[in-house]
Amino acid sequence: MFGLGLPELGIVAVVAILIFGPKKIPELGNALGKTLRSFKEGVGQADDESTQKDKDKDKEEEQTLGK
Repeated sequence: MFGLGLPELGIVAVVAILIFGPKKIPELGNALGKTLRSFKEGVGQADDESTQKDKDKDKEEEQTLGK
């Protein structure tokens, strides 16, 4: 994971607790989770739209070639 081992991740966690405080860490995690979830949904919607456009284009080509 980005070349970080367990000791490095521990140091990052300790620094985060020192900077934000133990009460803010769950709020930050929650916000990060919501952000990642919305990003995944956005990427999924973009994939669905591009797939639908490809299908529509294929249908148009079939109709053009079939006539």
